Amino acid sequence: MKPQTLPPPRMALPGRRTRPDSARRRGAALTQRNRNETAGWRANPLRAYCAAARPQPLQQPIGYRLSPRCPPSLGAMAAATSCRRAALGGLSVGAVGGRAVTRWRRFLLPGSGTRLVSARSAASERGPSCAVTVDVGGRTRRGFAVVVSTGFFLSNRKMELSSGKLARFADGAAVVQLGDTAVMVTAVSKTKPSPSQFMPLVVDYRQKAAAAGRIPTNYLRRELGTTDKEILTSRVIDRSIRPLFPVGYFYDTQILCNLLAVDGVNDPDVLAINGASAALALSDIPWNGPVGAVRVGLVDGETVINPTRKQMSSSALNLVVAAAPQNQVVMLEATAENILQQDFCHAIKVGVKQTQHIIQGIQQLVKERGVVKRTVQKLFVAPEEIVECAKKLAFNKIYAVFTDFSHDKISRDEAINKIRLETEEQLKEKFPEAEPYEIMESFNAVSKDIFRNLILSEYRRCDGRDLTSLRDIKCEVNMFKMLHGSALFQRGQTQVLCTVTFDSIESSVKSDLISTAVSGIKDKNFMLHYEFPPYATNEIGKVTGVNRRELGHGALAERALKPVIPQDFPFTIRVTSEVLESNGSSSMASACGGSLALMDAGVPVSSAVAGVAVGLVTKYDPEGGDLEDYRLLTDILGIEDYYGDMDFKMAGTSKGVTALQVDLKLPGIPIKIIMEAIQQATAAKREILQIMNETLAKPRPNRKESGPVVETIHVPLSKRLRFLGPGAYNLKKLQAKTGVTLSQLDEETYSMFAPTPSAMHEAREFIGELCKDDQEVNLEFGAIYTATITEIRDSGVMVKLYPNMTPVLLHNSQLDQRKIKHPSALGLEVGQEIQVKYFGRDPTDGRMRLSRKVLQSPATTVLKTLTDKNSIVLGGTAPESSSSSQ
Repeated sequence: MKPQTLPPPRMALPGRRTRPDSARRRGAALTQRNRNETAGWRANPLRAYCAAARPQPLQQPIGYRLSPRCPPSLGAMAAATSCRRAALGGLSVGAVGGRAVTRWRRFLLPGSGTRLVSARSAASERGPSCAVTVDVGGRTRRGFAVVVSTGFFLSNRKMELSSGKLARFADGAAVVQLGDTAVMVTAVSKTKPSPSQFMPLVVDYRQKAAAAGRIPTNYLRRELGTTDKEILTSRVIDRSIRPLFPVGYFYDTQILCNLLAVDGVNDPDVLAINGASAALALSDIPWNGPVGAVRVGLVDGETVINPTRKQMSSSALNLVVAAAPQNQVVMLEATAENILQQDFCHAIKVGVKQTQHIIQGIQQLVKERGVVKRTVQKLFVAPEEIVECAKKLAFNKIYAVFTDFSHDKISRDEAINKIRLETEEQLKEKFPEAEPYEIMESFNAVSKDIFRNLILSEYRRCDGRDLTSLRDIKCEVNMFKMLHGSALFQRGQTQVLCTVTFDSIESSVKSDLISTAVSGIKDKNFMLHYEFPPYATNEIGKVTGVNRRELGHGALAERALKPVIPQDFPFTIRVTSEVLESNGSSSMASACGGSLALMDAGVPVSSAVAGVAVGLVTKYDPEGGDLEDYRLLTDILGIEDYYGDMDFKMAGTSKGVTALQVDLKLPGIPIKIIMEAIQQATAAKREILQIMNETLAKPRPNRKESGPVVETIHVPLSKRLRFLGPGAYNLKKLQAKTGVTLSQLDEETYSMFAPTPSAMHEAREFIGELCKDDQEVNLEFGAIYTATITEIRDSGVMVKLYPNMTPVLLHNSQLDQRKIKHPSALGLEVGQEIQVKYFGRDPTDGRMRLSRKVLQSPATTVLKTLTDKNSIVLGGTAPESSSSSQ
């Protein structure tokens, strides 16, 4: 129970010493009610316990500290009484001789090394660290605010968990720290039920620029909308904690993850999962946790727990494991560089084992805090009597629909909805006082039970397949000639159209500041965008921005394809996956269709990628809660995902695994089931790859003619100014005229991207005309030329050495041996021809260096004449630099 912070008594104001006689007068002036309360406390004192082992003070004033010379009776009364007025009165009476009661801070109660004694004994001790935490006043429903913390080592690195210091108004709050990265997670749940008919859980993971020591670069210089990294991390946290809420707990619950500090070494997303688990476990919110989460890497063939950012850069695996007590798997999320199945399975086992240390640490905190879960008003579950009535009314009808293999998705849903309406009307007549949700949920419970029993008892699925069979698969490529690459993947009633688009390297995705600080990845030149329009399920809805589901499914398919794409590919690749029909596992269909589209576009992928979804139906002992039986389903339908217990998605090549995502509706399953699911998915993946290879077995040798073109241009430093123009005017003109963009690779090399071959041809002509004069005339160093004056300026004259040459400036300082301020002093005019000596070009800006002044002195001998044009080269290699000597 959390004590309230009380105002200091009037006689104990800071900096004010109260005389003993005034203290006696105030004590004598107490009301009769206060005297009665004080007498009642003396007759029946309460026992209070406090930390008396000289603990460390924290930063929250919640009580009073007594002077070491304070009488023991005063400390005992102040600590033991539960009456605010009586305690204040006793403090006022007992504070004599100038011993004022001062406000102080709360103290840590460590689990070990702290002696718990009664308040009387604690107050009787002497010493500078002797302190008594006083609970004076009304008790809150959350109990005493006690700071608890624990630490444990994972791979010789310490992770710390603490609670009770920050965000105490939340139902639960925890701070998780690994290295110098810290995350605070809060959990709040309403006590009144939500009108929604599902678990209204919201998880928000927010990255703060201040945590990484940066300032946002947007106009307002503050955090605005959520980034993709934040949304994907929020989904991982949600999937790790949602299965452990009680069935029917429909109370608005919010989990907020606040990034406190980022050291650039440790990734905070796994810490946020553990923080959410600790916050829920330490709160009074009903939750069947805790869970623990770790990241597993594979560096040089060795598994690494919670690898650093540097280790992750060379890791072939990025696996996040969330597990419950007794090695029960709750959630898996993985990206792999096509690693072998046995290495992948070993990493999962190691990760699950390491999570148990975190779970034990959270359980220790819960035990020290003495958490008591709240009693909810109601759990929204179907009443048994209504379920039995619905079963009698609709069992045969529902069974007939689920065993009619001629149904497809639409016809089956229509038949079940028709039975639903009829049954609900009959149930409303028999149970007029029942709530609408109870009627609907009763029918759902019956339908779910029939569907699952068909699989468990009769090994039958609603579409007639056995448990390990795939649906019919059809593939097509090169759907439209103008597209850079395209493919249509059809699996049963799931249809996905994938397209590939190439663009310049400059079109790559730029990461935000915090994601860059955490992951070190600045640009991403491969992306997959997943679209799920409402017509894919015969529905009507708003077509707005990307929602969390679309973003998560697209990220999974992107992770599945990224390991097979070459890192030195000269284009930015965008794969779009548009779901045209959906009846289960559209994300894995996107991986299959995306692989075909990439090969159709001529991307030299290392291998084809296929993915499949595996479902699970379990049967538990209703009394003991032990797992009795289960069935794994290959290539699940939408209805099997809805009525099942697991959505297991795995993608990879014929050699190994590239991506994995496991979502559960159960509070955990044994590792044995996960291993069987991997084996079953591997067999299905190979079968799918064989079907895909019949359509397109390897990437096309060449890209399509309508595709973009990339060439390199070598521009010497001496020609760079002429090539770019003032303020990059020439490049802007080139892009506006032809659509060609240039990006600088190094000091003398530029990459030129053209969307079409014809645009590249126009760009070549433009650059050739721009640098025409440099490629026609080869000037000799030290030679004397006749120059024609084209313009007279204050600083000098503009001259040409040949007709198609761009005029260059001959400065006043190079016109004559004498110092002049204007060319008119020498009688120079436009059109006049003068003799100048050529000294090459400036190596920094490429300007031609001419002089008339040197010709007025004795002539010097020409030591060498340069023969290399050193001109701009299109689509070739840089010319070798010639050496000169004098």
